[in-house]
Amino acid sequence: MEFSDTFEIEGVTTEEAWLALSDPVLIEECLPGCQFLVRVEDVGEDPDEVDFDALAEEADGEEKPPTLPEADPDDVAARAFEESGRYATLVGIQVGSVNPSFETIVTITKREFPEMHASAEGGSSSSSFELDSGMILSETDDGVEVDWWAETDVFGKVARMGQRVMNPVANQVVNRFFSDVEDRISEVDDESSSFRERVRDVVSRG
Repeated sequence: MEFSDTFEIEGVTTEEAWLALSDPVLIEECLPGCQFLVRVEDVGEDPDEVDFDALAEEADGEEKPPTLPEADPDDVAARAFEESGRYATLVGIQVGSVNPSFETIVTITKREFPEMHASAEGGSSSSSFELDSGMILSETDDGVEVDWWAETDVFGKVARMGQRVMNPVANQVVNRFFSDVEDRISEVDDESSSFRERVRDVVSRG
């Protein structure tokens, strides 16, 4: 299945949107159904290599650091997604009468401002999926335009429901995600020039 769309995040710069969308903490907090999103070392793309129960227990009740615009841009850059980095996430999503939680490994396959690509492989007790996705940011008169795409293969019980059932669910998840991201990062005061200069400097340093 293929998905694509364009979203506009108003009132922010391209650098602010880039840094925010590179922050695993913000992604975890804005992605519906996401229980945790953490970097994992020395694992391949197979979710079976990761102890998701231990990660869930570790994440439970853990106090999360601030995200933009409250966070220090240097702190966000230090924990940002890295090209070739692998990240474990547990995401629950309801598709019709099925409510699977997918244990997923995400690999950042490309990250070069203003473009980022990722692949993912995940599974639950009854379904699994493989995903390739990407996004590119561009400046507009009112803010930032995010063009994104995803190609996914789904297997098991969820796949048997068909694309007509899955498409509305995917669109709802993505729309809510970008809406939450916009709500957070558009809180930057238009007169906060020093903050914007710091973000621009951080992004320019890569």
